[in-house]
Amino acid sequence: MEEEKVRKLKLMSGLLTALLVSGVAHATTITIAANNNGDMVRMQKLSSDFTAKNPDIELRWVILDEGTLRQKVTTAIATKSGIYDVINIGNYEVPIWAKQKWIEPLDNLGSDFDVDDLLPAIRASLSVDGKLYGSPFYGESAITMYRPSLFKKAGLTMPENPTWEFIKEAADKITDKNEGVYGICLRGKAGWGENMAFVTALANSWGGQWFDMKWRPQFDGQKWKEAAEFYVDLMKKDGPPGSSSNSFNENLALFQSGKCGMWMDASVAASFVSDPKQSNVANDVAYALFPTHGELKNHGNWLWAWSLAIPTGSKNTEAAQKFVNWATNRDYLSLVAGKEGWANVPPGTRSSLYANPDYQKAAPFSDLTLKAMNAADTQHPSVEPTPYTGGQFVSIPEFQGIGTAVGQQFSAALAGQETVEQALSKSQEITKREMVKAGYIK
Repeated sequence: MEEEKVRKLKLMSGLLTALLVSGVAHATTITIAANNNGDMVRMQKLSSDFTAKNPDIELRWVILDEGTLRQKVTTAIATKSGIYDVINIGNYEVPIWAKQKWIEPLDNLGSDFDVDDLLPAIRASLSVDGKLYGSPFYGESAITMYRPSLFKKAGLTMPENPTWEFIKEAADKITDKNEGVYGICLRGKAGWGENMAFVTALANSWGGQWFDMKWRPQFDGQKWKEAAEFYVDLMKKDGPPGSSSNSFNENLALFQSGKCGMWMDASVAASFVSDPKQSNVANDVAYALFPTHGELKNHGNWLWAWSLAIPTGSKNTEAAQKFVNWATNRDYLSLVAGKEGWANVPPGTRSSLYANPDYQKAAPFSDLTLKAMNAADTQHPSVEPTPYTGGQFVSIPEFQGIGTAVGQQFSAALAGQETVEQALSKSQEITKREMVKAGYIK
């Protein structure tokens, strides 16, 4: 009898151990490589909602600054290392990497995802052959943010559609270095997606272009010379010290602390500068379109979408698609609204958001953001014909390296380490050499 009891106890113990081992074996950990911006940091904080709904999935977050993120993710995905299951990339990488089969099509997001609700321009920029490869968690164009009180003090009124000539006049009048107020803050930190996103948009608005129809670089042309001199002179006179090290996050902090009179950057910043929990000037901020130059009507054609994608090397694609669904569907927008208010919902992805009266009321920048995004024509980034698309970037694989190398020249010019003429000459030389090496120029 005792032997029977012992046998049963051993059997039950064995079954319990098997169940415990089975439970551990079925727990899936997905690693998410994400950009260190406000929306992704907020998503990480809210991700307990996902794990509560999916107790068999654990999340490991790797939050990196934009430049480091791009470097690490590009290396990991090109080698199919499998160290990341979800990656944070934009509409520059998505079409290129999808064609190289580096990322998976997102065809198992579920019927509740409602892909048809995505804004057409954003969906198209993240699709290849009609398949979605990146799911957007926010989309943006570029806009002008400014302090109305400083404009009033200077006797100026910001038009909805300003020109760069007006912006310079305003910056000169607003700058008061004794008070620690600078007329304008603009990106200066080197990187294809950092200072060159702004500088390319500026050059586009000036009528410039990276390449002519024969893929010859155009930095030796008059339009680039005028745009570059304008940028450097403006920042040296009216920008904050150390501008050559500032990108989105640094300028955001400067604007929120009241040190910038104007800031031209991603429209997603509007919710952060108008949030009284984060911004000292939340009640003193207004918005206008990205500036144009002279009689040209080109607003820089900035269109960007930070998205979530799944590398082909991932061993956890099913769990990863569940996370992507949670992070980018309409329910997530409602989750953010409930926790942080409608003004802080990630913008620029879904038509239903811009039709939502609660969002329209809470986000005074929503109409202008939508107008800026709809005005972006990434198929025709310059007023001149171009062999490329992309707006504030050039949609070729080589641009990541070339853009960063050129960005270093513009950053050096801003820091006073070389002249504008030297920066443009070196940019022309660097770009031509790489385009010949890649076979674009025969």
